[in-house]
Amino acid sequence: MSRHLDLIGIGPGNPDWLTLAAVDAIEHLDVLFVVLKEHDVDDLVEFRRELLRRHRPGAEAEGMRIVELQDAPRPWKTADNYKEAVATWRRQRLDQWTHAVADNLADGQRGGFLVWGDPGLFESTLAIVKKLIAAVDVDGGVPIELNVIPGISSSLSLASRHQIPLNRQGRALQISPARLLADGMPEGVDDVIVMLDGRQTFSLIDPTGIDIYWAAYIGTPDEILISGDLAEVRDEILSARADAEKRLGWVFDTYLLRRR
Repeated sequence: MSRHLDLIGIGPGNPDWLTLAAVDAIEHLDVLFVVLKEHDVDDLVEFRRELLRRHRPGAEAEGMRIVELQDAPRPWKTADNYKEAVATWRRQRLDQWTHAVADNLADGQRGGFLVWGDPGLFESTLAIVKKLIAAVDVDGGVPIELNVIPGISSSLSLASRHQIPLNRQGRALQISPARLLADGMPEGVDDVIVMLDGRQTFSLIDPTGIDIYWAAYIGTPDEILISGDLAEVRDEILSARADAEKRLGWVFDTYLLRRR
């Protein structure tokens, strides 16, 4: 026998954007592992609940167990050594998840994690779970079969909501964390999807000849879309972002920088 783990991509926040494969996976789970992130807000928790209401009503009554995992604090925003801080956080996740799976997922059962966006893009869940499975194999425990179900990423959602293609003919597209753009657009790249920008890097770089396609809360009722010449709209974006964060208590945004 063996155990099964599904990593289920659930998109950026719109319950209508789940794939049929994701719905099928949710319907067949015996155990749902729910990662509660630091400062997890009501909107994000309610989205997860809405998915279960739609696609697994009465789940717990049917026998599906929900195991909550409180995430360790994320220290790298203030840490002196970014890479070391991230590595420590990942080790903490791996240790916690390994014990949770060992204690709660029995032989023949199917467990799952709901993964924001897509499991393969700017998401650590897949890398950590693969280490977990490798450790089980080495220790001789009941094997775990992994199934990764793609989700609609915020990058693809950004393109659809602004009604633009991400790539242009004959040109490269780069996806980058904002911290690598402190000096501006990369040499030789005209289109960059920017993720994890807590410092609003777009407002700090030289805007000459650059357009921006920005979105926050993509696919949700609070969605905000702003686009145009970066020099002309960056202050508008900063204002809209600040107002939204003050009103909702959190913000998740992403954007495309495009050299004209």
